[in-house]
Amino acid sequence: MTYLLINTFISLQFLLIYNSLELTNKKETLTESYTTVESDLERFSENKTIPDEIREVTLEALSYFPDLRKTEIDFQFKKAIHGSVMQAQPKISSLFFSSKNTRGYRIKISRELVLEDDSIPIEDLPKDVLLGWIGHELGHIKDYLDRSALNLLGFGVKYYLSNTFITEAEIAADSYAVAFGLGEKIIATKNFVLNHEKIPLDYKKKIEKLYLSPGEILSMVDNDPEANQEEN
Repeated sequence: MTYLLINTFISLQFLLIYNSLELTNKKETLTESYTTVESDLERFSENKTIPDEIREVTLEALSYFPDLRKTEIDFQFKKAIHGSVMQAQPKISSLFFSSKNTRGYRIKISRELVLEDDSIPIEDLPKDVLLGWIGHELGHIKDYLDRSALNLLGFGVKYYLSNTFITEAEIAADSYAVAFGLGEKIIATKNFVLNHEKIPLDYKKKIEKLYLSPGEILSMVDNDPEANQEEN
């Protein structure tokens, strides 16, 4: 019964998010972005600060979210982020002094992925894995866009206090990423984490407990109306 309720919630969350998108405009823009040369990805760098080491893959991730093109986002390397590899947050100052349309965001990115006895520079991860990871964080920013400053402040408090709320927030981020075409990359990221023999067990358990499984993401991809239409 619990599994059925969770899957019903996931399906409703995905459909609500998917139906809120301007699908026709998105398809035209994404088709254009996929057929351009790599250098043309620079058009997605507007109002973005990106470390050189991950610039290309970050711009590719941004190309899946054309409506974030003018949104201010700083991608920032951090030596370590407690309990996470990446975090997407609104800039606190912009919550109080900017409108929704001009609000700024930051995505914190661990400089290295810590393993049990070693570490990997984040830019050395497989491309699809890194693309899915960044795409997931951009899904969070999509979720933040229409929230008020007060709502986002409450969001932050609940995220740190409630595991149930964390799961809801992560489902929303994955739903946006899948709806914008990153489903396979999200699955690649989750499989990488769960199947890598040297990623700490505590982190794997956190991902298993609070986040959607690769199978649940695959179900979302299979239920993607646009993807199914293209296959037919």
